[in-house]
Order: sequence, then structure tokens, then C-alpha cells
Amino acid sequence: MNTIKQLLKSTLFFLLLLTGQGVIAADIDTSVDRNPVSIEDSFQILFTTTESPDAAPDFTPLEEDFTILNQNQSSSASWVNGKSSKTIQWTVSVLAKHTGTITIPVIKFGQDTSVAVAVTITPSDNTKAADNSDQDLFLNVEATPASPYLQSQVLYTLRLYRRVDIAQAQLTDPELPDAVVEKLADDSNYATKVNGVDYSVTERKYVIFPQKSGKVTIKPLRLTAEVVVNARRGFNGLFNSTQTKQVTSKEITLDVKPAPAAFTGSHWLTAEQLEVKQEWSGDFQQMKVGEPLTRTLTLIAKGATVGSLPELGATKTDAQLKTYPDQPILKEQKTTDGLLALREEKIAIIPSKTGNYTLPAVKIPWFNTQTKKIETATIPETTISVVGGAAATTTPAPATPEASKPPTESTPIIQAPTAEQPISNWLWVSLLLALGWLVTLFYFLTNRPALPVVTVDNAAELNLKDCMNQLKKACADNNAKAAKNALLAWGSAKFNATSLGAIADCCDARLRDEILQLNQVLYAKDAPAWSGKKLFQAFVENNARAKMPAVENDGLEPLFKL
Repeated sequence: MNTIKQLLKSTLFFLLLLTGQGVIAADIDTSVDRNPVSIEDSFQILFTTTESPDAAPDFTPLEEDFTILNQNQSSSASWVNGKSSKTIQWTVSVLAKHTGTITIPVIKFGQDTSVAVAVTITPSDNTKAADNSDQDLFLNVEATPASPYLQSQVLYTLRLYRRVDIAQAQLTDPELPDAVVEKLADDSNYATKVNGVDYSVTERKYVIFPQKSGKVTIKPLRLTAEVVVNARRGFNGLFNSTQTKQVTSKEITLDVKPAPAAFTGSHWLTAEQLEVKQEWSGDFQQMKVGEPLTRTLTLIAKGATVGSLPELGATKTDAQLKTYPDQPILKEQKTTDGLLALREEKIAIIPSKTGNYTLPAVKIPWFNTQTKKIETATIPETTISVVGGAAATTTPAPATPEASKPPTESTPIIQAPTAEQPISNWLWVSLLLALGWLVTLFYFLTNRPALPVVTVDNAAELNLKDCMNQLKKACADNNAKAAKNALLAWGSAKFNATSLGAIADCCDARLRDEILQLNQVLYAKDAPAWSGKKLFQAFVENNARAKMPAVENDGLEPLFKL
């Protein structure tokens, strides 16, 4: 009997879902693994969705402008914090039939459709590789731009051309002193022709941020691999042998320009694009005395690192407004054309008196590396209104007109039925049964045995924060000895390291160099004046990367780091 009741409840619940809303169309995103693409290079078109589409895709429209080489489908699912998600992806490898800007057409998945995307197909550009076209295996590298500005992004691209099978390959990473070097997303594979000869190409991209102006040289990369040789052709390739081969790339010299003299900002910041914005947790024109409202400031920069982004909420406010800033959120996203950096600051504001208050404008001067111009990203002055405390309100406040709501509020997608829409008794019964089913499911999920969670000791966490605050002050004061003491305390708590050299070995390349530079300044006889700005920027960036979730490297075998 109980089984029948449960079955009835589940059936009614799903019937309610089906009758209460229409079939949800799947959003299908379209992207390419590279853009622009040479006419002789193959590339991949990716169709991605988080919902099962109406039917299998029909890729026939692609054949008008592209030759389809192969296609495959993959899917993944995850369950995080009680929420399930899935991703379905179709990958289509193609060759363009002509040059120019080609629009990848809308692809039908039954009733669902993908989004049209444009891709630029360029004429053949294998002139740099033509000198090596008589070789079975060679490397080609390039850096863009060749004359970057200080701390601006340089895109360094490595291409491995091969027409033989290789195994146990080891590849060095680019090395450049006084620079931040980061590998970008996964390697890409494609086929191309060099002087009429077919090659398989593995492409790997890095970003380099030079921290010193002048001419600097990126050392050649070195690939060591076992080349498979068919030594016994009479046995149909059953017996193969290998020989070790080593190839190197050319070195590249960058002419790094200093910051323009016209830049008068206190914080030098370069980017390809930059945006700053604010959001509020409620209506900042109807604040109440003693009640907090959260202001969120967000800075997004393309072609920059998180360590280069300045503070946003450092400006002082009126004495009648108490502010409580939270720890900033720092994120970095690696894309095929560089880094995307984000800094988010949340400040809780509590007014102590009614009235109007003006928050000063937030101005971020920055250098646009695309236009070569100095620009300023601005959040204008914001006036907030405090109308009274919650205790003083005896009657409900009149409904706020829609136009006066803060821009961060949004209209609910699903709205409750109005009084003019009568609800039948059967629908009420269905709703109650559905509610009972949800309560049962919630009880089941919340009463499962909890998985063991590893936590950090609170005292140690507080100690690390104290060390970070001490280091920040020491760097702001350009006090090398105080910075050393703060680093030693931080390194002892974090890595159980007792010297600056040991701490440097536990950090990323940029922070390691800055710590070693501090060490030299402390013990040099005629040491120059020390500036702590670079050290603390590198420290913030190092901590931000340490907090990022580890991402498995699905780069193509058999390329490995030495």
C-alpha cells in the first residue's frame, strides 16, 4: 500500500511539472578551438550544452564552407553540494574551403538549434616553417607583440611539426628572467601542409608578463624525443626501433617599453580590455539605520594577472557610515588568447544616521595595449539615502515603483498566480503531494552520513592572516627587514621553512624571484633602496593561484616538461 502511495505521489509530482511548464529548450553554445585559422590548417568546432537536446545534430549545413574530417560526442556529469550538472559536447574537425570571414551556420538538434559563430580563415602562413620543410621533426615559436609594454601580456606560441611517430617526448618551458610565465589552456592538435608536405602539428601557448623594461631574450626551447623507425619492413612493421632526436627552437628577443611618462596614476596597470562595476544587495536609496547593505565592486581585466589589479574600495566614506570590507576574491581564467583576471571586493555598509550620503567615485587609470592610450575606468559618485530604522517603521512601506528599484534586482522568472486565476482543488492536492515528496527527499539528503572534511586549524589560519597583514605594511613602508620577518613567520606557519631561500623554493616563479631579490638587498654591502610593491603584488598573486582548484592537464601526449 505504501509503495502505491509513493508511486502515486511521484506520478502526480511529475504530471504537475509537465503541466505547469512547457518543454525547456536546450541552449547549445558554439565555439572554435582557434581563431583565426590558416586555410591549410584543420580546426575543431565545439557544440556544448548542459541539457539533452531534442534530437541528434544534423551537420550537413557545415559542408557548404567546410570539409568535415571527423566528429565525436562526449559527455560528463557531476554532483556538487546536492546539485547535479552535466555537459554534452560534440566536436567536429573541419578544413575550410576558402579564406575570409565564414559564419558557422546554425545547426539543428531536432527542435533545438545552436548559435551561429564567425571564424576568420587566413591565407597560408607557413613561410616561417618552410625553411624546415625537409625535416621530419622541428619546432617553430613566435611571440606577440615583439615590443610590449612593461607588465603587459605577450602571447608566446610554440608549434611542434612532425611527420613521424614520436615517443617519450620531453619539452622545456620558456625561460625569461624578471617575468611571469604561465601556460595557457590545453594543447591543440591539427593537420597542415608545408610546401605541399603533410604535417601533424601540436600547438601550445604561454603568456609572458615582463617585469623589467629593455631588451630581454627568451631562451630557445628544446625537445628530446624517441623517433620511431621502421627497421624491419619485411615483417609488416612488426619490429620497430627508435632513435633519440633533439631539436631546438630559435631564441626570441623582446623590446620591453617602460610605462609612458604621461601615465600619472599611482598603480601602473596594463590590459587589453578592462571593466569595473558595482552591485548592491538591496535598495541603496531606501537604507535603514543600523541595517547593513553590501556593496560589491568588481574589476575584470583581459590580458592581466590578478596580482596587477589594484584595490577598489580603499576610499574613505562619511563618518556616519560604518564599513566592513570582506577579503577580496581573486580569480584567473586561462583562455586561448591570454589571461582573464578578476578582483571582487564586498563592503558591508551600516548607516548610523538618516540622510543622504555620497560615496566617492572609483577611478582606475590603466593603459590600453590595443589602442596604446591611457584610459580611466570609472564608477561615478553614488548617492545613498538612509530613511530611518526598522524600529521606527510602524506600518508597511508603500510598494516601490518598478523604475526605482536598484539595477541589481531582477523580476522573478516564475511568478505566483494572481487572484484572477482560480486554482482548482485538484491542483492544490497535487501541490501538497509534491511538497510532501520534496520534504521526504530533503530529509533523505540532509540525513545522509557526512563525509569527513579536513579543516585548517583556526589558530594557524589567524596566524597566516597576521603575517600577511604585517607583510603588507612592511612592503607599503618599503621596510626590507620587517618584510623579511613577516615572510619568515609566514613561511614557518605555511611550509615549516626557516629561511628565505627555503620559502622561495615553495613559491611560484615570480614570488621566488622577489624573495631572492629581497635576500640580496638585505645582505649586500651597498644595497640600493628597496621597494616592496613588486614583492607584495607577487605575494598576492601566489596566494590567489594556491587557492585555485587544481585542474588536470589533459595536454596531448607525449609532450612533458623537463
